[in-house]
Amino acid sequence: MVRKVYASALRDKDKVNTVFRVSRKQKAVSRNGKPFLTLVLIDKTGEVDARVFEEADKADAGFAAGDYLLVAGHVVSFHGKPQLVIEQLERLDPEPIDPAEFTPSPDLLRAEAARSDGPRAEGPRPSDGPREGAAAVAQIRELCDRVHDAHVRQLLLAVLDDAAVSRELPRAAAAKAVHHAYRGGLAEHLLSAMRLANRIADHYPMADRDLLLAGAMLHDIGKVRELESGSEISYTDEGRLVGHLVIGAQLIHEKASRIPGFPALLEHHLTHLVLAHHGALEHGSPKLPSTLEALLVHLVDLMDSRVHSWLEQMARDPNERWTSADQPWERHLWKAPTPTSRDRGPLEGRPRRPHRDRHPERRRGQKSAAPATAPSRPPPEAAEKTAAPAEPAKPRDPGLPEGLAFKPFSAIAGPSGTDPGPDSP
Repeated sequence: MVRKVYASALRDKDKVNTVFRVSRKQKAVSRNGKPFLTLVLIDKTGEVDARVFEEADKADAGFAAGDYLLVAGHVVSFHGKPQLVIEQLERLDPEPIDPAEFTPSPDLLRAEAARSDGPRAEGPRPSDGPREGAAAVAQIRELCDRVHDAHVRQLLLAVLDDAAVSRELPRAAAAKAVHHAYRGGLAEHLLSAMRLANRIADHYPMADRDLLLAGAMLHDIGKVRELESGSEISYTDEGRLVGHLVIGAQLIHEKASRIPGFPALLEHHLTHLVLAHHGALEHGSPKLPSTLEALLVHLVDLMDSRVHSWLEQMARDPNERWTSADQPWERHLWKAPTPTSRDRGPLEGRPRRPHRDRHPERRRGQKSAAPATAPSRPPPEAAEKTAAPAEPAKPRDPGLPEGLAFKPFSAIAGPSGTDPGPDSP
């Protein structure tokens, strides 16, 4: 009989023969080109990093994230924390296993993150699940309330009020892996995409802001029915057979059909934003982007998902300068401070970092007063908080919209609107 050894009890040089659940799994390549597996194993007391160095390809094919493993190996100390080096493993039948023994509470995970002083603590902070997901949903609703076009606004609010969406969105994940793959991650991703869409509308006023916001909010909304975000993230039957693009299109048609006088062409444009947001037929989109707004929604989704995935890989990696060449990027990523006066690495400059220091010269304790300079621009998130109007949107001036985050195209091209040409700076 196997004796359960809990993650919180593991110590350097311990011999281990016990059961854990696989929270995350990635395949990596060492400097000498040899593959190995990077795992995070969990039980009700917390989590432990683990590695499989021998026969990694064979081991990789034998289990997946969410499986229960009987592992044998030994514990080493790595960057001051225990790491389990697995010598043997076996996938177990989950039927007789009590899931409660292998599900750490959100409070426990937050406490572990707060105690950690390694690189993971500096990474993008996943939401705390339904609580932070609900906060993101509330902000999404605020942005939808400010949409100018009455039909688009009614449809977005109707989608948010849909029974399945209102129940699942606060706790839904955006994916099984790669980006925002945790409870509350979908709402976080949609909110980030909508904020990006607002800024892009400032920079490209020839694009329709209402359609950009609608596409950013609707493009992945079908994932509330595609994925089951319980103790493990898994696909529903509808998700496997239909997929979130078609589910999103169905939601748009269902809600539009109940709004009196909803224009058919507007429904087609909104549906196109969802169906084309993967950007390529080989990536699962049944249509390529054919409107400017569809192209920009695709790029917004791509940017937010890839930047988040990039930062997640940096946060997981224990190295200080270059990451290992892990999936999904399969190349070494620079995570050290930049060689400029900013002197911060990507993880230090993450948008959600609290109490950002706006006066680095004071922080660095300069002995002599620096020459007077123009005041620094506040961080983007501060601009969003101060620029957003409290009331629902009013008809916008086609010139300078409120809360302008970037120069409008007309200000860049000049009053005549002429293109400065490819050789201009």
